[in-house]
Amino acid sequence: MNASGADGIERLEAHLHGQAFALHRHDTYAIGLTFSGVQTFHFRGEQWHCLPGQCHILHPDEPHDGGTEAQGGFRYRIVYVDPSLVRAAHGETALPFVARPVVDGARIPWERAFDIWNFDETLDEIRQTELVLAAVSLLRAASANVAPRPPKLDLGRLSRVRELLSASSAEEHSMDELERIADLDRWTLARQFRAAFGTSPSRFRIMRRLDQARRSIRSGSSLAEAAIESGFADQSHMSRQFKRAYGLTPAKWAAMLV
Repeated sequence: MNASGADGIERLEAHLHGQAFALHRHDTYAIGLTFSGVQTFHFRGEQWHCLPGQCHILHPDEPHDGGTEAQGGFRYRIVYVDPSLVRAAHGETALPFVARPVVDGARIPWERAFDIWNFDETLDEIRQTELVLAAVSLLRAASANVAPRPPKLDLGRLSRVRELLSASSAEEHSMDELERIADLDRWTLARQFRAAFGTSPSRFRIMRRLDQARRSIRSGSSLAEAAIESGFADQSHMSRQFKRAYGLTPAKWAAMLV
């Protein structure tokens, strides 16, 4: 398993066998391309199969698993993109919506797709911009105009909350504090935050804690140390959240690092 990325973007290439991932969810768009084998996953109450040359698009915060029944496993590349980057490039307040997660090769805008799944080049600022624009182009092509009517969002206020949770994810911010920062009541804040960023404020905070935990593990911290450094109550708490987010335990994820 190889991984790389930049702010708001994470890239992964893997060759996996069997039931690779348990049921989990993340707060980013997941945009993958199958290169060989057949990838099988459960999503929105159905089982889906992604064949070589097909793309799969998973929306933020929607549960799914991943694996294969094919002998020899499957190989794929996947890019995780922060919904705020997608929305900024999309030019709309609401996020683009794709109803069917498996996208046939005929519907993929291949002239732009190279920018998504080309892992050979370093992700400098120019490449990051090109990747996000290519991802939005694919999302638009796959949406088939089924997006719900965009709600009116106060992105400035919502972004203040998002920035606070990103900068101090290990802290326990109260809802009263978030209401003061956003100058919105908690119900409006919760609804609009999900519409703008694809997940709830609490889930967003957990994912940022998991980002910190992965950085700590990569730098050599033990699992127990990583849990405390990232704001979890203990290693057990971190492990439960880690598996819910990535479908793997922290120990298994660490063992797969190259």
